[in-house]
Amino acid sequence: MKTSVRFWLSVACVLSAPVVAHAEWRAVEKVQTYAVTGKTGPELYESIGQNGPKVSVGRTIALTNFKLTWRRDYRPQSDGSCMLASAQPNLVITYTLPKPAAKLVSPMKEHWDAFAEGLRRHELVHGQRIKDMVTEIVGFSVGFSAPDDPGCKKIRVELTKLLAAASQAQRQHSRDFDRVEMSDGGNVHQLILRLVNGQ
Repeated sequence: MKTSVRFWLSVACVLSAPVVAHAEWRAVEKVQTYAVTGKTGPELYESIGQNGPKVSVGRTIALTNFKLTWRRDYRPQSDGSCMLASAQPNLVITYTLPKPAAKLVSPMKEHWDAFAEGLRRHELVHGQRIKDMVTEIVGFSVGFSAPDDPGCKKIRVELTKLLAAASQAQRQHSRDFDRVEMSDGGNVHQLILRLVNGQ
């Protein structure tokens, strides 16, 4: 449900001719699970509440977390400015989802499978928004320049501000999406009800 946001910024200043490059990139997506116990829907959901990923105010059913690092090519220009010629992201997204510790039998197995698939699809929406954010960052940052910055220092400060705004927008999107999905009648709310009621 929650999305944990962490940025590791790795930058390099390279002295060479100005060339703006948009390199292709692809996110690495991983799934990790935590064990839940029980044979019935209520038992499994109670175990989720006890063992789910920890967040700031407690635990959540599932978590989408990511690590983002960058390889950046800052290039001083002949007019004294500095331009970001390329930005290559390294994005690793990790989805944490519940998994029964023991094999379930019908019809509980089918109920769980439907719940787990719905939950997985929910978390993939968070993952896609993170990938969209990184694509947006590449789009607005490559070619970005700062005047009177021969040492390529001012540009880093300005880019950090833009990154903070992009990160905040992503977090807000995540909160808004979860609010809708968890509200009465929302997708995740319905998944929980069907699991607990054995439907």
